[in-house]
Amino acid sequence: MSEYDNVWLVIPAYNEGQVIAEVVEGARKTFPNIVVVDDGCTDDTAQHVMTTGAHLVRHPVNLGQGAALQTGLKYALEQQGAEYFATFDADGQHQTGDVEKMVALLRQGEADIVLGSRFIEQTGQVPWIKRVVLRTAAAVSPTARKLKLTDAHNGLRVMNREAAGRIRITMNGMAHASEIVSFLAGSDLRVAEVPVDILYTDYSRAKGQSLINGVNILFDISLRERNRR
Repeated sequence: MSEYDNVWLVIPAYNEGQVIAEVVEGARKTFPNIVVVDDGCTDDTAQHVMTTGAHLVRHPVNLGQGAALQTGLKYALEQQGAEYFATFDADGQHQTGDVEKMVALLRQGEADIVLGSRFIEQTGQVPWIKRVVLRTAAAVSPTARKLKLTDAHNGLRVMNREAAGRIRITMNGMAHASEIVSFLAGSDLRVAEVPVDILYTDYSRAKGQSLINGVNILFDISLRERNRR
């Protein structure tokens, strides 16, 4: 038995065959329950996942990270004994030690969802251009300001069953991060933000979305919120 038997890691993956087995095997040293969502991969991601002991769910076509996260959360919520849920990147950027810290905060009853931040403590890991754009995105986003977030687009999140069951991700692409923040700002869920250590490797930098795409995401979200008024 593990103290983390009631924790599920949800890992969306698209063509991560080079690193997915290493990422999953490393995470399973602490968290035995992991579901990887193969989001229409065209490489050997699925074959590598099947060697790790993780659960595998597959999209027949690529639907985007938002859709993969929603599929993974739905699958994890259906598992017996599941109480806490972490969204975890497939490219090796996220650290299991941070998930442990975030789960501990939830178990103390301090929050319903804990979001990771690259900017509460400056580690020098975040490339300076990316840092400027992400800090600006958090500053100009009305929902991020309402929650007093320093990092509105960090993919590392840990939530309890209440929060995981209420989140509905409808934006299939990368804009899901802003959609989640917008939902949280309009909900009565308790939100906390903690510093996390993001590991930027050559591989993860090559896989990451462009900064221009990040600006476009923010613009799309702002238009969506305006149209709702």
